[in-house]
Amino acid sequence: MVRHRLWPASLLLLATACSPTSPARPAADGSMPIGQVQGRGERSPLEGQAVAVTGTVSGNFVRGLGGFFLQDDGDNDPATSDALFVLPPEDAPELRSGDRVRVRGTVFEQDDNDHPGVTAVRAERIEVLGQGATIEPVVLDEPPADWEPLEGMRVRIDAELSLNGSDERYAETVASFGGRLWTPSEQAVPGSDAYRQLDADNARRSLVLDDASNHRDPERIWYLGDALPRAGSHIEDAEGIVDQRHGSWRLQLQAPLQVRAAPRPSAPQVGGNLRLAVFNMENYFNGDGRGGGFPTPRGAKTPQQLQAQTAKLVATLQALGADIAALMELENDGYGADASLPRFVAALNAAGPARDWRFVDAGHGPGTDTIRVGLIYRASRVAPAGAPAVLEGGPFGERSRVPLAQAFRRGSGPALVVVANHFKSKGCSEAEGADADQDDGQGCWNALRTDSARRLDAWLKTDPTGQGGDLQLVVGDLNAYAMEDPPRWLREAGWRDAFAVAGVEAPYSYVYRGQAGRLDHALLSPALAQRLRGAAEWHVNADEPDREGYARDNLPGPWRSSDHDPMLLGFDL
Repeated sequence: MVRHRLWPASLLLLATACSPTSPARPAADGSMPIGQVQGRGERSPLEGQAVAVTGTVSGNFVRGLGGFFLQDDGDNDPATSDALFVLPPEDAPELRSGDRVRVRGTVFEQDDNDHPGVTAVRAERIEVLGQGATIEPVVLDEPPADWEPLEGMRVRIDAELSLNGSDERYAETVASFGGRLWTPSEQAVPGSDAYRQLDADNARRSLVLDDASNHRDPERIWYLGDALPRAGSHIEDAEGIVDQRHGSWRLQLQAPLQVRAAPRPSAPQVGGNLRLAVFNMENYFNGDGRGGGFPTPRGAKTPQQLQAQTAKLVATLQALGADIAALMELENDGYGADASLPRFVAALNAAGPARDWRFVDAGHGPGTDTIRVGLIYRASRVAPAGAPAVLEGGPFGERSRVPLAQAFRRGSGPALVVVANHFKSKGCSEAEGADADQDDGQGCWNALRTDSARRLDAWLKTDPTGQGGDLQLVVGDLNAYAMEDPPRWLREAGWRDAFAVAGVEAPYSYVYRGQAGRLDHALLSPALAQRLRGAAEWHVNADEPDREGYARDNLPGPWRSSDHDPMLLGFDL
C-alpha cells in the first residue's frame, strides 16, 4: 500500500530547502525511485536517459490522454514527486488502477505549445507484478506553495472549491480555493503592485478540473452530472491525479463530483419612477428580416436559432420592466421594417405585457461597423426630446462603435440624456504601437479606448442633443474593467459609477477564463447621481453555461440569452 499524508505548504518549503540531496539507491531489480526521476525542478535531471521504475497504476487514461500515471512508495523527500506519466508501447498489457508494474523506458518532458508538461517515460517494456494495490491520496486543505512536488500524484482536496465556469470544448472547469476568482483589473490599477498581487493570488488559488481526456466537444462533462452548474457553485472532497498540461495545473478526475449548485437569481428590483436597462445582446442579426439570409455573419445561423435567440432576449427585457433600454451588438442594417432593431421591437411588443415599445431612429447607422448600438423606450412612460445625436470620427467608426445620444422626458420633468456606447474590444488584430498589448493587463487597443472616453466626455460637454440640463447617463460595454484606464479616466473627470453610488458590493457582468468583472458600465453626471434610487445587475448570463444558449440546448427562459449580464438602474425624475 502506498501512503501519503498532508504536508502543509510551509513544511513543504522547509523540506525543499533542507532535505538531503543524495540520490536513493536503485532496487535489486534495477528500478530507481520515481522521485529520483522527477527531481526537484520542472524538468527531470534524467531527461533523455533510460530508466526502470516500479509502482502502482493510479489511473489508466490511455484512451483519453494516451498513457497512465504510476506512483511508488516514495523517496522520503517531499520536494520530489513520487509519480510520473507513462506512455505504453503498442503491445502493452491492459492495465487497471491498482496494478503493480515495472516500467522500462526513456525519460522525456511532455511539453505542449511551449508550456511545461508532465515528466513522463516512453515505455519500451511493461511487466505486471501484481494486482489490487491501493494508493492513499495526499490530503490538501489549502493550495500548495508549489504543485510541482505533487505532479502525477493522487490528491484529495479537503476544502471547498468554487466553480468559475466550464470550457465545454475540452470538459475543463476552472476551480479555486478561497472563493471565486476576480479579474485583477476589476479591483486594482493595471500594472500596479496590487494588480500583480491579485494576479499571483489568482494563479495560486486556481486549479483546472479535467475529464482525463484530450477529446474535443464531449456530449457532456461527466464529472459534473447531466446539468452543468452555474459559476459560483461549490464542490468538496475533489479527488484525482495532479497533472500539468495546456499551460495549467489540473486535477484529472475519475469519479463524479458532488456539486452544491448556486441558485438562479430572480429579476432585480430598483426604486424610482423611471427604470433603464443596459444590455449587450451578443450579436443580434436577423438575416434579411423575412426568414432568409442565413447563415448570418454573426449570431444566429438559422431562422430557428434566430427565433430562439429572440425569445430569450425578449424574456430578459420583459422581466427587467424597464422604461428605456440601451442595447449593444445589434446588426447594423438600417431602420426599415425588416431590419434587426425594428424586428426586435416588434417581437417585444408582440410578447407583451408592455406593447408600447418604440425605437430611436438615427437615420443611418450609427456608424458603419457591422454592429451598432441602439435605444428603445416605452412611449407611455417617456418621450424623446429633440433629435438623436451621434459622435463620429476619430476612434469612432472602424474601431469603437459610434455613440448614440437621445434626450428623454418623463411628463413635464427634466430632460435625461442617455448615451449608448460600445468601445473597441481587446482583440489584438491590427493593433500596433500604443494600441498593442502593453503587458499591463488591459489587452490591446487600450489607448484607443481611453481616447474614446476622452472624446465622449468632451462631446457631452457641448450639449449634443440641444436639450440643456445636467442629467446625463453614459452606459454600455466599454470593453474595460473597472480599474482600467477608460472607466477610471471618466470617473476622474467627474462621472459617477452608478454601482458605487448605490453601494453595490462586488458588481460583475462578465466572466472570462473563470474570472469575473465588469465590462459594462453606467456612469452618471453628478446631478443625475443625486436622483439614482438603485442599481443592479441580473446575473442571468455570465454565470450560466454557454451550452444553455439559443444555439445549443436552448434552456427555456432568459438564461444565457447573451454572454453579458444586463443591468437595471432606477431614477427619480
